[in-house]
Amino acid sequence: MSPRNQSRVTEFILLGFGTYRSYGVSIVLFIIFLNIFVFTIAGNVLIILLVLCSNHLQSPMYFFLSHLSFADIILSTNTVPNMLGAILLGRKIMTSLGCLTQFYFFSGTTITECFLLSLMSYDRYLAICNPLRYTSIMDSNSQVYLSTIPWLLGFMLNLTSVIPISNFQFCDGNIIDHFYCDVSPLQKLSCSDTYLAEFIIFVLSIPIFICPCGFIIVTYVFIFITILRIPSTTGRQKTFSTCSSHLLVVGTFYGTLITKYMIPSTGHSLLVNKIISLLHTVFTPLLNPIIYSLRNQDIKVALKKISVGLKCNV
Repeated sequence: MSPRNQSRVTEFILLGFGTYRSYGVSIVLFIIFLNIFVFTIAGNVLIILLVLCSNHLQSPMYFFLSHLSFADIILSTNTVPNMLGAILLGRKIMTSLGCLTQFYFFSGTTITECFLLSLMSYDRYLAICNPLRYTSIMDSNSQVYLSTIPWLLGFMLNLTSVIPISNFQFCDGNIIDHFYCDVSPLQKLSCSDTYLAEFIIFVLSIPIFICPCGFIIVTYVFIFITILRIPSTTGRQKTFSTCSSHLLVVGTFYGTLITKYMIPSTGHSLLVNKIISLLHTVFTPLLNPIIYSLRNQDIKVALKKISVGLKCNV
């Protein structure tokens, strides 16, 4: 083996969208994604502050929503700043440790959101299908315990895939034609056997993706059955409105994950794969606060009360 092949790669070069644009396009993309990033962070921080400060939002549903917003903030800040640097400079250099750390927080946050969304569906199930016991089951202690579980599972389960990936050997190249460190480009770049990591990721997809998704489907089947039994049209509409925002968030989140990881990507170009990744890492965290702000009446009321209070103070 040549000395070059024996040398260990210590840094990676992320190309971002470098092969698809001119300098003028780069500036436009940078401004667009910078604005999206700012609005994403501002929107999710606003949701968290509203839940903390508004008495109108002191319920388990909004407590779990604040955790989802915090996860979206981590997901955005973990990937978007590096992407902006790659767009502006044409490439972004990351150390191998930095690349692995980015993947750890990306995968950990994604897994956490899977379990948080299933937890939020369980909350809606209890509130609609078992309202008499809802308050006793979802007390303050239960909320804290239940909200801690997705974070622990997210950042512990992904260690089983991150550790094998950390043992990858990269002999001939360090250029990643992507805007963040994901498992697929790292596998393609590795010159060592990646079977163990691929097998672990496949096995983990069952408890991480299929089980939460199946749980959400089952809970909403019971929710819809309960809603259909409500005699009045107004009652059905009011009850459904309490879970419609969550359904939209679940649809956008799992829709991007299914497109990205479960539909074969052999026929996709690199650009298409990057666009699909953008939907998950950039646009989904932006859509979550927008969906809850536009469709949720309680959030609207809390926003109006705070805006009125600010006007009075001024």
